[in-house]
Amino acid sequence: MAAIILGWNPRLWNDWNYDAVIEQVAETGQFLERWDIGQHRKVQPGNHAWLLLQGRGAHGRGLIGHGVVMSESYEAPQRNRPNENARYVSVAFDALLPLGGQIPPGVLTSEVPDVAWNTLRGSGRSIPSESERALQRVWRGHGPAASDACPTVPGTYPEGAVSRIDANRYEQSPEARRICLAFHGTSCAVCTFNFEVRYGDIGKDFIHVHHVVPVSQLGSDYRLDPIADLVPLCANCHAMAHRGVAVPRTVAELRRAIAEAGHLPGQLVDDRALAAQDAAHRILEQR
Repeated sequence: MAAIILGWNPRLWNDWNYDAVIEQVAETGQFLERWDIGQHRKVQPGNHAWLLLQGRGAHGRGLIGHGVVMSESYEAPQRNRPNENARYVSVAFDALLPLGGQIPPGVLTSEVPDVAWNTLRGSGRSIPSESERALQRVWRGHGPAASDACPTVPGTYPEGAVSRIDANRYEQSPEARRICLAFHGTSCAVCTFNFEVRYGDIGKDFIHVHHVVPVSQLGSDYRLDPIADLVPLCANCHAMAHRGVAVPRTVAELRRAIAEAGHLPGQLVDDRALAAQDAAHRILEQR
């Protein structure tokens, strides 16, 4: 699937509350936004969309986010010129870096030389498939940090590895995410879906991290345990954890919902588990 570049210049479009967008992506896994793609007409649903910070502001240029195009392009009045039409698409942003933390043009030019990162303007331009693959590698190395789930007991993680994290940043901390996934793995704790298993290299290390305690219940002196307090969830299960409730549903509640709907949760089975099953069958047959 083709990929496109979306340009964002805060000096020209400064009514986007970017901090709030980052927080919503952390909370729900995505943020849906309408985006001007100029006169480009070949943009299609499913296209990867890479957000490039443009302009010469204090934060400089650089790659700052990723999303997926969700709609066909359509015409609508421009934001700043309501009497003129432009082409737009809906984009679901699913990973964003903070302002000041973008991947700089020097890194992009070195790793993805086919794109003019220093001079690129506007939105909607497609990039070659080989450049898209290289860009994915850069994002894995410099973008937001991304085995079966194991039961845990709160408070058992070594004290020295527990980080103090502000309540509105609990799922965004690269270190907390790293510790969580190092212990739990990158399969969904509810349905065991694994993006790398399903999508190959582009899904490597991708999974949402979900906080099991509602933000409203966290005090100012809250101390995060990345293993007991965070769990990996796929986008579907993460959405269902929050849908229609003030207090997120637990992993156990989501598993029960899947079972009651007639779909038993999947399980990743390794060679040892299969060998154990074969041995059990042989024992039963001998009785």
